[in-house]
Amino acid sequence: MLPPDVDGLLKRSATFAHLDDSARETLRRELVWFGLPGGRPLFKHGEAADALYLLKNGSLGVFDSPTVLRHLIGAGESVGEIGLVDGVHRQRTVRALRDCELLRLDRAAFERVLARHPQALLGVARMAIDRLQRRERGEESAGLPRTFALIPASDGVPARMLAMRLMIALEKYGSCVVIDAELGAGRSADWFAEREAQAHFVIYLDVSRYSGADRHLWRERCLRQADVLLLPAMAAQPVRAWPDMQPDRPLRVRHRPRHLILLHAGHQVALGAAQRWRDVFHGELQHHHLCSDADIPRLARSISGNARGLILAGGGARGLAHLGVLRALHEAGHRFDAVGGTSIGAIIGAGVAAGWGVDEMTDTFRHAFVRGRPLSDWTLPLVALTRGGRAARMLHRTFGALEIEDLPLPYFCVSTRLSGGGQAVHRHGPLWHWLRASSAIPGVLPPLLHRGQVHVDGALVNNLPTDVMTADGIAHITALDIRADIALHTDAEESATPSLWRLWLQRGVVQRPGLLSTLVRAGMVNGEEASLRRRDLAQLLFTPPLEHVGMLDWKDWQRAIDAGYRHAVELLESAADVDGSIEPARSPLA
Repeated sequence: MLPPDVDGLLKRSATFAHLDDSARETLRRELVWFGLPGGRPLFKHGEAADALYLLKNGSLGVFDSPTVLRHLIGAGESVGEIGLVDGVHRQRTVRALRDCELLRLDRAAFERVLARHPQALLGVARMAIDRLQRRERGEESAGLPRTFALIPASDGVPARMLAMRLMIALEKYGSCVVIDAELGAGRSADWFAEREAQAHFVIYLDVSRYSGADRHLWRERCLRQADVLLLPAMAAQPVRAWPDMQPDRPLRVRHRPRHLILLHAGHQVALGAAQRWRDVFHGELQHHHLCSDADIPRLARSISGNARGLILAGGGARGLAHLGVLRALHEAGHRFDAVGGTSIGAIIGAGVAAGWGVDEMTDTFRHAFVRGRPLSDWTLPLVALTRGGRAARMLHRTFGALEIEDLPLPYFCVSTRLSGGGQAVHRHGPLWHWLRASSAIPGVLPPLLHRGQVHVDGALVNNLPTDVMTADGIAHITALDIRADIALHTDAEESATPSLWRLWLQRGVVQRPGLLSTLVRAGMVNGEEASLRRRDLAQLLFTPPLEHVGMLDWKDWQRAIDAGYRHAVELLESAADVDGSIEPARSPLA
């Protein structure tokens, strides 16, 4: 027997909303209702494609592999259209992320509906084509989660207080309720479906006065109902495994996004805590540091799909313009929840992720690059023009023993792996070490050698890694690209370098590109076209005019900063004039 609200579900479905009353009634008689417990597969890769499914309640995950979630299917959406149209075997596995109610339309039933109402094919075909096109373009998203299971590592974690504060922060994006064992124990699946239909977000809280079997049953319910697992722990406490998080139970927990939430007693991140707690887990895991109440809105944005990210491109000395743009953004009230970058963009981005102010970063990086002269330890150019020792020491002095995991904001930097694999994204390990890899300009700085791999400047493959941040699920990306006219020009006509005496006579008369400029420019050419495409992934894009600043002219640091600041102020004022907001939907220069 079908649930009473099926007609309304069909009217809201993108696949069947175009049908008239008669066609909907015919379709309704062919549908079969059933329940699917959380963790169970709906169908697996390679199985015969013999039905379409319409999700009434719950959420489904589309997987490329047992643990790689590609797409999330929410209530009211359908899945399986492609197989119903072309009859091929299933290309992916679909599994219930939590308890689900579905309506099944098998092939024979679909053909009976088509015999009477051929227009029913239109919606199914349109949805199948749309899915195929988005898959080919790589535009599938993981969807937006709505239900969360908050499962503390121990009873000593103030989980109830965290849940209530998180509920308040989430209500900026939609209504939110917290359900604990006292409220939810013994309730039917319909009761939970009704709560989830009424509220935009639901937090299932595993805190209870119950123990033993009753506590276990409620935790099982939390795990079954959740799109996302929130796992808080006191950062300073000894590491312990979570209840029901053992690696031998992957189908229960590892197929959903997991967020490790580290609560710090002070107002600073306890160094090494993230690394210790992450060692408990296997597979994908995001972590967040909570040092004060101000960090809770950032957590709410991150888990609900409303996070704001910052991407900084490489560009040598011109990258110091980032500091001017960051000042303008700070003055306009922009704040960020995640940071990523390449080369000097990675270095300045690390300062942002560390929580440094703009004045502090300006003083630090002026001292590091202008006074520190990190590219001045010239050597016999067997591998590169410099030894790289000054650059490594500069980065080590600037960032000390910080691990990437210890940064208050989620952070990554990009290098190019010459040993194979191309792009390498670094999210763990010594911060200075991977900044050295990300900024290793080929021919200028020697490569970073690590565990048999050879790493050089990330600009060779991805100078503006907005695509990496988009894949992380960041909703709004602000990107700072260095796209001034950096082409090299000459008025000489020659295929070989003249003799030294001729070069001396032609000095100041014939313009030739210098060795360093040639190496730096050559290192950026390969990624330019891709960077232009990656600009389109940014909702707010800054490209300050920097033709007057050379790629290695660190003495022009103030001119670069001033140019970035003026450009950002003008762009933000222009955007505010258009929509009256300090958060423009799209940069007019993008």
